[in-house]
Amino acid sequence: MPTTANASFAAVKACVFDAYGTLFDVHSAVRRGGQELGEKAAAVSELWRQKQLEYTWLRSLMGTHADFWQVTSDSLDFALSTCNAVDPALHAKLMELYLSLDAYPEVSATLAKLKDSGQATAILSNGSPRMLDSAVQSAGLGALLDQVLSVEDVGVYKPDSRVYQLAVDRLSVQRSEICFLSSNGWDARGAAHFGFTVAWINRFDREPERIPGEIRATIHTLDELPALLGLA
Repeated sequence: MPTTANASFAAVKACVFDAYGTLFDVHSAVRRGGQELGEKAAAVSELWRQKQLEYTWLRSLMGTHADFWQVTSDSLDFALSTCNAVDPALHAKLMELYLSLDAYPEVSATLAKLKDSGQATAILSNGSPRMLDSAVQSAGLGALLDQVLSVEDVGVYKPDSRVYQLAVDRLSVQRSEICFLSSNGWDARGAAHFGFTVAWINRFDREPERIPGEIRATIHTLDELPALLGLA
């Protein structure tokens, strides 16, 4: 059940979602295509994700932006090398699978309910436009989203405030009127610090991050969202 009363979300006019880890299962690429890794599969997948995030933060701090496809490739290189599993063919296969990650099972129905209720819906993601378009279409979510927004329009990664401002500008609503949802605790905190009304999707019972930003609700799956908004 949500941990915060619906009143916190009463002014919401748009629901904006992070993509990777929130709508799409980032570990599904290795799960579907990493059979050659054997017992190393879980370690590769976890390290791939860890370095992917670290590289976005480091590139933002260094002022050396590269799009998320390059970051994803570099982090996979690191993970495979670290686990003594360097294989160019496997690298290529896993990168291709990243374009069609599995959506979490409740995503489609939740987005449909939001659309039926008149809520605006959007993705705001580190992903490059090509990556996001591919994932959205593969999962059949295109008709359920009003906008798909990429950090490439501002050339820096979350949690930089310019990324969150992109949603405000494109959706033409106030910061507090956006319900932002992310499974990444650091992203949830960053968005809350910016001024969004944030629900953290704590899918895996993670410990809350110790950085600024007041999260208004914690849920465990997206199908808890309609009730949080008073739609159920």
